[in-house]
Amino acid sequence: MSNFPGVDYLEIDSLFSEEELMVRQTVRDFVDEEVLPIIEHANREEKFPMHLIPKMAEMGLFGATIKEYDLPGLNNVAYGLIMQELERGDSGLRSFASVQSGLVMYPIYAYGSQEQRDYWIPKLAAGEKIGCFGLTEPDFGSNPSAMRTRARRDGDSWILNGAKAWITNGSIADVAVVWAKAEGTIRGFLVEKDTPGFHTAYHMGKFSLRASVTSQLFFEDCRIPLENVLPETNGLKYPLGCLTQARYGIAWGVLGAAMSVYNTALQYTKSRIQFGGQPIASHQLVQNKLAWMITEITKGQLLALQAGRLKDQGKLKPHHVSMAKMNNCNIALECARVARDMLGANGVSDEYPIVRHMMNLESVKTYEGTHDIHNLIIGHTVTGIPAYNPPMSAKQEQELSAAAEAAALAQK
Repeated sequence: MSNFPGVDYLEIDSLFSEEELMVRQTVRDFVDEEVLPIIEHANREEKFPMHLIPKMAEMGLFGATIKEYDLPGLNNVAYGLIMQELERGDSGLRSFASVQSGLVMYPIYAYGSQEQRDYWIPKLAAGEKIGCFGLTEPDFGSNPSAMRTRARRDGDSWILNGAKAWITNGSIADVAVVWAKAEGTIRGFLVEKDTPGFHTAYHMGKFSLRASVTSQLFFEDCRIPLENVLPETNGLKYPLGCLTQARYGIAWGVLGAAMSVYNTALQYTKSRIQFGGQPIASHQLVQNKLAWMITEITKGQLLALQAGRLKDQGKLKPHHVSMAKMNNCNIALECARVARDMLGANGVSDEYPIVRHMMNLESVKTYEGTHDIHNLIIGHTVTGIPAYNPPMSAKQEQELSAAAEAAALAQK
């Protein structure tokens, strides 16, 4: 297997530091040598390659931007390049690292107590413990403020009831960062594996992110000790702050998938001989598609890079991340669809990575904020007028619940 040559039409590599390029090359080599030889089999079998976790931990890929606990303390551009190369391997692999770093280690580090940080951060960084993030629910994805998971205080603990859906790493996690409505606000809880009343189930039969563990979480009178509450959480802005971290990584990650399908299509069309002994890359229609792909990838690279530089300067805003996530997910998926078309029937075979990336990107475009929701965030920013549906009041929720109960009784 030949090493990946990279995709750099506009000499963007000249904008990276030596350390950033070194980090990218290290992860690029890891993906070429350790991921690509096994990922199609993992995708077929619908299994996450657990054996890669210790290797990723040894490379410092979990919590890479944290400076304490002997972690690398990389800048955010280097972190983005890590995500890019991991997703060039597979979106499921990037999702694992993104959740572990941005959705588990980040909230514990940013919102947790010193005791929580000292216990969990080193174990999560070493891959000794795995984490997941519980916000999305069976009935609420884009509208987390309407979540139905509840926590009530009971002496020296909290009682948690509810369910979460589409949770990456859920069934293999040692700790879940779970968000619930509690005493009129939203709080974060660290729910450890084997806590009574807490159980998980796999989402099976996925046609997307097959090499990733996706689960449901269930809480039935699950008792959480006080020391497992994230003390600095009080409101929806805290889980949304975690999502901003993850979305930033996705904006970089999907470029890796786009690079993979572009490079595959380029090499294929240069070697595929048709119509009088010429490679199909010599035809105008094919060149037009390749030109579109490389242009969109280049624009996405510049968008991600500027977002990273702003993040390192403390200037990156959530609506900036929305633009990067929305745009780059969209063009990556379109690149995969165009590349699939260019390979004809071979495009649907997992002899090539295109259809796997294409199916994965269908999910990545949706999770961590859908394309349309990010458009609304941008629209809100430029107009100053929010176009979202307002969240239901407590009275409206009670009326809806009463109506549902009445309907259920009427059907009996």
